[in-house]
Amino acid sequence: MKRTHLPLNALRVYDAAARHLSFTRAADELAVTPAAVGQQIRALEDHLGTVLFRRTSKGLELTEEGLAGLDALREGFLKFEESVQSMQAGQASDRYTIAAPREFYAQWLAPRLAAFRNANPGIRFRFVADENADFTETNLDVAVRLVDGPGELEGIELAPARRVVVAAEGAPDLWIDWPGAPLPEGADAAIEVGNAGQALSSAVAGMGKAILPYLLVEDALEDGRLATLEGPDEGRRAYWLVAPLPQWRQKKVKSLVAFLTD
Repeated sequence: MKRTHLPLNALRVYDAAARHLSFTRAADELAVTPAAVGQQIRALEDHLGTVLFRRTSKGLELTEEGLAGLDALREGFLKFEESVQSMQAGQASDRYTIAAPREFYAQWLAPRLAAFRNANPGIRFRFVADENADFTETNLDVAVRLVDGPGELEGIELAPARRVVVAAEGAPDLWIDWPGAPLPEGADAAIEVGNAGQALSSAVAGMGKAILPYLLVEDALEDGRLATLEGPDEGRRAYWLVAPLPQWRQKKVKSLVAFLTD
């Protein structure tokens, strides 16, 4: 059976205006203007073909038609809220599906997720190798991406956007080029690789020097596998933890974000 189209936003405005018997107070509750409330009410009256409010010397009053459907409407909103709560309760709060670049996972993310799991026994992880995977198709909770901002997603920088030129001791003065870090003007690349992880491995192997995110090479610098040639300097791209707004609002995602950014 085909369902009737319901103007839910206008009905929500109508409910607020009916409770307050004031477009102004309804507007305050809904964080809109009184004019916007009035427009929604007029549109709803046009849709229903009836008048819901009348103005009197005492103020705003509901008509008989306006009163007639009010109880059922409010019961319906309560059902909506119960439905949303049921869907939220059904979320697997102990399971995370995460997409991240492999090199970032190995160098930075894995030990921190291990610590997070130690603090939250029973947590389960599923990892997706493609950090640009579609959130819906892969049921992702969050992704880590090397980008210059979250774009249309919600997100937070895991560390400031800094880059550094690094090389292993005794490495030749040759550039290792990868798509995420353009070489200085006039520089020739002796080695071309496909991503930051391959550039890091090439630099650690002593094949040349590379421009890499500081966050990615921090451990290699500390343990002496790499040395700093230039920088660290401010960069354009950083590792961002991102997710669509519905996932970002989940309690389990908020908990993970808080742990990783503490």
